[in-house]
Amino acid sequence: MKITSKTFGKTKDGQEVSLFTLENEKNVCINISNYGALITSVYAPDKDGKAENIVCGFDKLEDYLSESYLGSYPYFGCIIGRFGNRIANGKYTIDGIEYSGAINNGPNHLHGGLIGYDRKVWDAETFEIEGKVGLKLSYLSVDGEEGYPGNLKVTCSYTLDNESKLEITYEAETDKKTIINLTNHSYFNLTAGKEKILNHELELNAKHITESVDLIPTGNIVPVEGTVYDFTKTKKLGADIAGLADGYDLNYVLGNNEGKLVYAGCLSEETTGRTVKVYTTQPGIQLYTGYWVPELTIDGQKKFGSYSGVALETQHFPDSPHHANFPTTELAPGEKYQESTIYQFGIL
Repeated sequence: MKITSKTFGKTKDGQEVSLFTLENEKNVCINISNYGALITSVYAPDKDGKAENIVCGFDKLEDYLSESYLGSYPYFGCIIGRFGNRIANGKYTIDGIEYSGAINNGPNHLHGGLIGYDRKVWDAETFEIEGKVGLKLSYLSVDGEEGYPGNLKVTCSYTLDNESKLEITYEAETDKKTIINLTNHSYFNLTAGKEKILNHELELNAKHITESVDLIPTGNIVPVEGTVYDFTKTKKLGADIAGLADGYDLNYVLGNNEGKLVYAGCLSEETTGRTVKVYTTQPGIQLYTGYWVPELTIDGQKKFGSYSGVALETQHFPDSPHHANFPTTELAPGEKYQESTIYQFGIL
């Protein structure tokens, strides 16, 4: 087990950015930057022991800052905040006071606004505890940033162990009542980008979804049984996708309202034998098959495009501030926000 760091570059306003590498004894190697608290790569072995990068990302900071990437921004690998996913019309009310965020996705507010946590430089410190190496990233989101109330102190810790469990732990405290919904937006491709993800197989431990219209929940929680959204038994992502204009992009309900660490699902790919098991304390998981991921030219090569990766974003439900029946996303002074998600890399 070891953790190392190196310079990753500078932001356009001159801030130094680092890249941290977490490695275990099972040939799993994970690169994380303190820009956007983002995972740039996850090298994991296939059934023959060959380690390759199984997430969408770049080797250079400048590619994350480029206009071609940000112009059709897929949020590769980053931490999303202050509020992941959508808020209808960008408006929400806390204790009778209305707040507004940027309208940056059709008529709605998406992923924390124009400059969310995904484009901030976080403070970083490395650590080692028994059986794990880790990286603790910290950020102070000031009162009024992107319209959100309260000074919010946020930490995101990544740890890797020899069972190839990458654990992401979020903690936050505020000095004024606010809303919070943090997630990681990594896209997995277990063929290391050689093929699209339509032949990947997925199981989700979820019998319900939040019904939505134009990606905004109606408030109804509906069963998946007998629909194309049913992944309670393992099936290929492409099996029923033809009837969905933009593929899958919806929130699955894990029935986990007590905040326990539960099994959420497993992604697998037969030709490589690779698997990713997901465990989380969060009540929901967004399945997004990446229809809108742009094709980009990186170092003269065309990469990515529709269905080049699948995101499994553990989260609270989209548009929660407008639905009293959803688990609350409010955080008050004196309370502590704490959530954890594990991605465990393995072989079939």
